[in-house]
Amino acid sequence: MSKQVTWPGDARLALSIVVNVEEGSESTLLDGDRGPEPVDELGVAPRKPIRAHANESNYEYGIREGWPRIEALLERYQVPATFCAAAVALERAPQIARFIAEGGHEVCSHGYRWQHQFAMSEDEERTFMRSAIASITETTGQRPRGWLSRYLHTDNTRRLLQEEGFDYHMDDYSADEPFWAPVQGSDRPMLVLPYAIDSNDMKFWTSPSLTPQAWLDYACRTLDTLLMEGASRTRMMSLGLHLRIIGRPGRIGALDEFLRYARAQEGVWFTTRAAIADAFSAQVPENQVREPLRGWENF
Repeated sequence: MSKQVTWPGDARLALSIVVNVEEGSESTLLDGDRGPEPVDELGVAPRKPIRAHANESNYEYGIREGWPRIEALLERYQVPATFCAAAVALERAPQIARFIAEGGHEVCSHGYRWQHQFAMSEDEERTFMRSAIASITETTGQRPRGWLSRYLHTDNTRRLLQEEGFDYHMDDYSADEPFWAPVQGSDRPMLVLPYAIDSNDMKFWTSPSLTPQAWLDYACRTLDTLLMEGASRTRMMSLGLHLRIIGRPGRIGALDEFLRYARAQEGVWFTTRAAIADAFSAQVPENQVREPLRGWENF
């Protein structure tokens, strides 16, 4: 495959650090939800509609202890980050909203709250998006240009994102470069900036035996391969982080070492997803659509 895009400064790799801010917007009876948040470091989720006090404190740790550590590293290495934030999380952590607004970072919508969309009707999903836009714009002074769902979304999502004025969609894991994708129910494509699960720090929770050194090694190997391929192909790398996960004292050092390593490599463009979207769309026209392997015409 030929190289479609030249990144600024002739960089071979666009590196996107994605800081997920979900803490304070997860499920809890305190916010009227039917049950507690099921995602837990121990993998323990009560089936009864009761408060999971221990897990609530686990999420609170992300704001109180994890965030200051991540903030310090972003400042130390002067890394522009994309904050995928659930809107309510920023309402409850205004210090993070201020950091985004004042530090040249980007905010991307991760929903109004950290909730699944797959069961929403079209009207419910549109309201969910509009609520997120209004809240995030109020807390950060930025209207979010991108969207990341809580993993699952509907057949309507991408079309609704178009209609609500979003520039890019992240709910895709099929490539290491941006692409224009067809949109079900629309005659216009949408820009997709693929995300990555394999290098995401959520692996510390889903694979409890994973060590910080193993995660660091995997992240560095990912960067090395994509940087090498970037000599002849358009390449981007996503590194997803969570305040309550990588922000732990036994893990934060791995992020420190990765950022130090990445900064030492030539040809790495540390950037936001919005900047990646702008650079790509300026060089690749919308009519260069990448067709999916499976169509929806007969579904």
